[in-house]
Amino acid sequence: MARVTQEEIKDYLSVYFIMGSNNTEADPLEIIEKAIKGGTSLFQFREKGTGALAGEDKLELAARVKKLCNQYSIPFIINDDVDLALQLEADGVHIGQEDANALSVRKKIGGKIMGVSTHNINEVKQAIDDGADYVGVGPIYPTETKKDTRAVMGLDLIKQIRTLKLDIPVVGIGGITSENTPPIIQAGADGVSMISAISKAKDPEQAARQFRLKVDEGKLSL
Repeated sequence: MARVTQEEIKDYLSVYFIMGSNNTEADPLEIIEKAIKGGTSLFQFREKGTGALAGEDKLELAARVKKLCNQYSIPFIINDDVDLALQLEADGVHIGQEDANALSVRKKIGGKIMGVSTHNINEVKQAIDDGADYVGVGPIYPTETKKDTRAVMGLDLIKQIRTLKLDIPVVGIGGITSENTPPIIQAGADGVSMISAISKAKDPEQAARQFRLKVDEGKLSL
């Protein structure tokens, strides 16, 4: 698979929806499809935490989600599980600092998309050296979804990346709502990612649509 271009990655990151079966009480596939219809531009399958599926159940759900993403022509990214990503021929993998080594992941996945979670400028520089296509920066705001998350950092790291002119697409992560999205884009992020703001919304399609509106407005104002 040929590497995607930076401009393509920046577009994909606009509304980056992350979800697993345990992030909703509804049918996960229904939530994801509604989110895609509303404007989700990239989906990450993150099956972790209390109540998460494992083994064949995880594989079956991931395969169904991949098929749905393919149907709507949006990238399907798998969190952390490189073997699953290769088995399903996913579009890419996202890894955290406590997950597999980014350089070894790049060698395994070839030209697939690789994202890396980062929390300081040294981690961003290392991710670039290791061949990351984008970095996730956060948590920007307090979040209840990820219990093992780092301290809230606000917009400082995004601004630092842009001030230093580091050549890497950036997506903001953590506690993001459509209302607090504009400052993130204005600080220099290419998009925002979210879990519960869509997965637990009364109307996931409308929630995704609002994110898309705020991101597009933010980019136009730059």
